[in-house]
Amino acid sequence: MNGYLNESNFMMVEEGFTTRDLLENVLVELCQASDQQAFFVADLGEIVKKHLRFLKALPRVKPYFPVKCNGSEGVIRLLAELGAGFACTSKAEIARVQSIGVPADKIFYSSPCKQVAHIKYAARHSVQLMTFDNEVELSKVARSHPHARMLLGIAADSSPSAHPSMMFGTTLKSCRHLLETAKEQAVEVVGISFHLGSRGLEPQAFTQSVAAAQLAFEIGTELGYRMHLLDIGGGFPGTEDTRTRFEEIASVINSALDLYFPDGCGVKIIARPGRYYVTSAFTFAASITAMEEVPAEQPGSDGRWDGGTGPSVGPSGRVETRQVTGHWFILIPCGCSVSPLQKPCPEPPSHSSSLRGPPGHAEDRIADGLELPQLQVGDWLIFKDMGAYTVTTSSPLGGCPQPQITYAMSRLAWKAVQLFQGKPPQTEDDRENICAPLSCGWEMAETLCVTPVFAPASII
Repeated sequence: MNGYLNESNFMMVEEGFTTRDLLENVLVELCQASDQQAFFVADLGEIVKKHLRFLKALPRVKPYFPVKCNGSEGVIRLLAELGAGFACTSKAEIARVQSIGVPADKIFYSSPCKQVAHIKYAARHSVQLMTFDNEVELSKVARSHPHARMLLGIAADSSPSAHPSMMFGTTLKSCRHLLETAKEQAVEVVGISFHLGSRGLEPQAFTQSVAAAQLAFEIGTELGYRMHLLDIGGGFPGTEDTRTRFEEIASVINSALDLYFPDGCGVKIIARPGRYYVTSAFTFAASITAMEEVPAEQPGSDGRWDGGTGPSVGPSGRVETRQVTGHWFILIPCGCSVSPLQKPCPEPPSHSSSLRGPPGHAEDRIADGLELPQLQVGDWLIFKDMGAYTVTTSSPLGGCPQPQITYAMSRLAWKAVQLFQGKPPQTEDDRENICAPLSCGWEMAETLCVTPVFAPASII
């Protein structure tokens, strides 16, 4: 074991213990110990499953988790234990990762727009891998971090809908000029980076990007650089309800890599899966602190909570219930499902409901038009798939405390982590159980019967 994660960092749960059971247990403890009105439950076993699934589907690609997606300590410790790298966009994120002992050679300072102070911080802490896509960024790095190893960021999407001012990454036509400028400033360039985001779900867009990266590699090689690293970015789905499954995306990636960067060519591949790892692992619970029923015909309704024109009216024309959740505003991702923690009676009457964050926040509108059962002040709402971009690394705006996170992992998932790191199961029963599906409330389709993987200490 690497020592980043141990049993004191999470709650060990047994087979048959569901997420709802855990939520209810945490709720009882919170009500007895504090007045906290919002909390997360994080299933680390789900992240273990996603990691092993990633390695199986993309055996040539090393994952670098983007810390901005979820900077919680439990996630960072687990992924460090599993051998993943980390993509950081600020000195706060670099410090967060290094505070648990992650070495500098597993950190990628991936921000395309960097503050000079943050570049100097990276230099002082031996973080060398960085990216640039214009002369300004190149000059900042040349002055502040002479030992940096740079990836040239390219924007391979040349579709008419892509607005140049809204994209990071240089055009393929500008690659030679930027690489020549880097040469003049004695900056070491080691590879190419691109990031399609959600556009990565389109097979043609990804294949075009890899092809463009191969051309940029050739330019760099002509200029004398030892080009040996390709970053294919992120964009992998975090849930199963997307139009393209992860394995289908992986198949496209593998085909493109085999065509343009075949195995044995000396180029190492990294990716930055964020939502993929954490979205489905986190569940958020928030209590209702205020409610109000609004007549459907109330004029001038705009959903505000400032005592002005009143709350929003349901599109159905029925009475709408305003429900305020917790003292912590949280932006709910598109497609997030919400349900009450309390189990309602069979076929309860539904009410068109709008959810709002705390009064006074400009972004207090959370969701409209939800069909929910009759609820009361103090009831709890459960939001699934809340792991991505909901947990900050730094202090949140407004001075509100970060909701408590309770980390849990099944005993079987923990044994799988140990097996992954090369620690043999202690008994014959352990060896048999690790090859069984994980079903501890997390409904894993795959098994964790895998060969231990030993990641190299460095990719550079």
